[in-house]
Amino acid sequence: MRSTVRKGRIALGAMVGLMMFAVSGCGVPPWAQGGNADSASPTPTQVFTSAPQPVANDLSSGSTQRTVTAGAVSATVNYWSTLSMDKWSPTALKPVSLSMVTTVTPDDGQKVYLQRATMTAVPGNETQSFAPLAAQTDQSNAPGYLVLSPYSYSQTFNVGEVPAEATFVTLQFTYEYLVQATPTSEEYAKQTASDTLTVAIAGGGSTG
Repeated sequence: MRSTVRKGRIALGAMVGLMMFAVSGCGVPPWAQGGNADSASPTPTQVFTSAPQPVANDLSSGSTQRTVTAGAVSATVNYWSTLSMDKWSPTALKPVSLSMVTTVTPDDGQKVYLQRATMTAVPGNETQSFAPLAAQTDQSNAPGYLVLSPYSYSQTFNVGEVPAEATFVTLQFTYEYLVQATPTSEEYAKQTASDTLTVAIAGGGSTG
């Protein structure tokens, strides 16, 4: 009887040992436990690109007003174009009009004359400037156009064809004034003022 019990215990112990061996044999194999294997998924790289910025346009509202000074002279200048901005294409003839009136400080009764007005157009884009177009000049006989308020000066210049790659044109204005030394004097002091406008080119930037 005792022998039978002992054999049963031995058989039971053997079965438990086999079960433990089977369980331990179901573990994760060494090559799946990390080691040198790269089990992490690669992280995608995000590439950010800046959106193109709109081209500045000083005539986007149709007109603009500036105040420029030259010594004792202060000039109020209005700029506008009779050609709508969506038609300022590279090949179009693009008019730019201006009107001007001046004051002088101190105002002792001397007059102010505009001797010369010049506009130079310089096409460009985000990465480069192109050769300037031929300067346009309106020059008066001496002493010049009377521009002291309430008298005013008006003129229209034209921007011709620009390179197809141009996305804007910079308009550089120069105004040369003669100011009487005294109300009755025939001697004048020369003063010069400058101003700059940037106007977008519609459909510009084409390279094809």
